[in-house]
Amino acid sequence: MSSALTDLFPLPIVQAPMAGGVSVPQLAAAVCEAGGLGFLAAGYKTADGMYQEIKQLRSLTGRPFGVNVFMPQPEYADPAAVDVYAHQLAGEATWYEAELGDPDSGRDDGFEAKLVVLRDNPVPVVSFHFGVPSRETVDALHRVGTFVLAAATTADEARAVERAGADGVIAQGVEAGGHQGTHRDVPELDGSGIGLLSLVAQIRETVSIPIVAAGGIMRGGQIAGVLAAGASAAQLGTAFLATHESGAHALHKQALTNPLFVRTELTRAFSGRPARGLVNRFLREHGPYAPAAYPEIHHLTAPLRKAAAKAGDAQGMALWAGQGHRMARELPAGQLVEVLAGELAAARASLTGGGVL
Repeated sequence: MSSALTDLFPLPIVQAPMAGGVSVPQLAAAVCEAGGLGFLAAGYKTADGMYQEIKQLRSLTGRPFGVNVFMPQPEYADPAAVDVYAHQLAGEATWYEAELGDPDSGRDDGFEAKLVVLRDNPVPVVSFHFGVPSRETVDALHRVGTFVLAAATTADEARAVERAGADGVIAQGVEAGGHQGTHRDVPELDGSGIGLLSLVAQIRETVSIPIVAAGGIMRGGQIAGVLAAGASAAQLGTAFLATHESGAHALHKQALTNPLFVRTELTRAFSGRPARGLVNRFLREHGPYAPAAYPEIHHLTAPLRKAAAKAGDAQGMALWAGQGHRMARELPAGQLVEVLAGELAAARASLTGGGVL
């Protein structure tokens, strides 16, 4: 990674932006203060909501941080398929005494308004998910001194990120929790994701820009592994989801290590786009029938997910988590960064000393 960017965060540890209320300013600030790069998640927020969180974060730390933005999605959903799925969810609505959401509640996530805020009130780093920003967008952010990153799940997507002029690419392996950042949502490719180490190697041979590796990383030894594979930093989400400062629901945090939830799976059940979460009742019952329709399905199920959380029913919540969820540690975020840094140093020493990780 260019020295200008690595100078922003002394440790090669990035806290993944987790939308839906997890990546609160307190979490990002704690990571930044410990030497990593903390991130806010602008997804599902208004432009003003994003701005207010940026102001709050700046009151908590003077260190550099990032903001993640969702790319607008093309209109390709089949309305009939969305209607069929809505009928299937009628029983859930009755059970939770909640109304289904309006699938036509908007699809651009306030993208342009958020860009205006980020140009008028520049932040050190902006990352993009679900696609690649235009060259004009990247250039506009560069002009105000912002570094730009974008997620990629294949080498071809990484090439598109480089062509757009981004400063780095977030290589998201199939192990990652939450939504896959694929640039195009192609149902025929469901289940064909690439593991992180293979993806980092492929992207390293495809582009010349720096790589931030993301997907299932929970320990410092794994950070050492992706750095050895060619990444410049590691992005961790599930590892920070369980921390004290995380805004995740208590049931979500508990579920990460609860023996009732033994595995994760990629599903469209909650949002209409592939996302990895703990397998619960809702995912099992509705995942096989959910159409490729994001953000329509996200809007449709939002009231159900909120009602399930309010009722204390983890079986109806979207429990996003990566494959390493059983390794989650309930620590203050700053302490977790310190522990990861210590594990990374030990792993590097073992490698240079000829030992075995």
